[in-house]
Amino acid sequence: MTVRRSAAALATTAVLLGVAAPVAVAAPSPSPSADLPAGLYGTTDPTYDGVWRQSLAFLAQKIEYVTPSTQAVDWLVGQQCDSGAFTSYRDASKPCDASTVMDTNATAIAVQALVEINQRREDANNGADWLKSVQNEDGGWGYNPGSPSDANSTSIVIGALARTGVPVNELTTANGSTPYTALQSLAIDCGEKDGGAFAYQPGKKGELTANMDATAASVLGLMGKGIASGTSNAVKDPSCTKGDDLSPEQTAQNGASFLADTLKKQPYLEQAPMPGTEESKPQPDYGNTSDAVVALAASGHADKARASVAWLQKNGTGWAKQGGPAATAQLILAAHATGADARSFGGVDLVKQLNSMGPSPAATALPSPTPTGPQPSSGTDSDDGGLSLGWLIGIGLLAGTGIGFLLSMRGKKKQP
Repeated sequence: MTVRRSAAALATTAVLLGVAAPVAVAAPSPSPSADLPAGLYGTTDPTYDGVWRQSLAFLAQKIEYVTPSTQAVDWLVGQQCDSGAFTSYRDASKPCDASTVMDTNATAIAVQALVEINQRREDANNGADWLKSVQNEDGGWGYNPGSPSDANSTSIVIGALARTGVPVNELTTANGSTPYTALQSLAIDCGEKDGGAFAYQPGKKGELTANMDATAASVLGLMGKGIASGTSNAVKDPSCTKGDDLSPEQTAQNGASFLADTLKKQPYLEQAPMPGTEESKPQPDYGNTSDAVVALAASGHADKARASVAWLQKNGTGWAKQGGPAATAQLILAAHATGADARSFGGVDLVKQLNSMGPSPAATALPSPTPTGPQPSSGTDSDDGGLSLGWLIGIGLLAGTGIGFLLSMRGKKKQP
């Protein structure tokens, strides 16, 4: 899922977060002052991931029936430029101009977040329109407008456009390419080494090298799904299907087959040692393992992710706490997708942990919903920070079974 992150952010957080780096141009954003912006989740420098971690937190909260505060939503929308685009983080007191480096990944995840929490829909639609306007000729998107298409950026944009109701398969360029065309061009053919996997981008000679993060992202993208995807109906065990005319879903199932086979060997993915560290062996990659879990569940193979979820419960909670809002949200998404309890995940209440990393939520519902429960609504707007329609429906459904809710109207003081 997940994580379409800038190279500059990874330079400081890769050891902690265990993530793969796309090639990107980092926005020339200012470093924050000692006092972080009001409404922002997390306590670390937001220069390269402010919009990302805020949006990911909203997505994880929404599926757990937590309504973020008006202050938090206002902060996110305040990061948007008039064009509809978002940067990774910017000084919102200054208008966007020609020097502002737009970020397709930040825009796409912010759009998804606003749609899912059912607030500021006009702003979400504005972001979606901007994303459509910067589509590359090959049908995909790069990290920044005009940069070469990559699997991660294309996938997250597909998820954003799909959630705003855009028919992704109709986004055809002059040469007949669609976003799905761009993703399928990065799939490694079955029968070859790492068949079914996806490359982030082609190599200098056009070669395709398997990338775990890109593979997990592409499975979601080719199925037209966003990051906060729950469990799909179970299908037969994934297999790698050969052919030159595969449908997007068939190509996605090939990617799921590769992920399932990889996680069958050991329940977690790995990342190579970071240059300049003392580590000499690959290290567990908690972020990409979480992403792979979501991708498998979304493609109908939650059973193939059970061992990985158990591993994350045992080993990933410390990583999530140190990693902050984005890491904690990733574990919540993985738990939700596979039916695990995010409020008791390896003995940790991940929802409470995430809520404590930002402004006190407007409302919190208990208990944790199931991955097949009510899905987010994208119909009406709400700018008052109140309860969304999907949240109210969830209350009604659970109240009908005699389960009560505790509504917490806590103060606005930001948690440490």
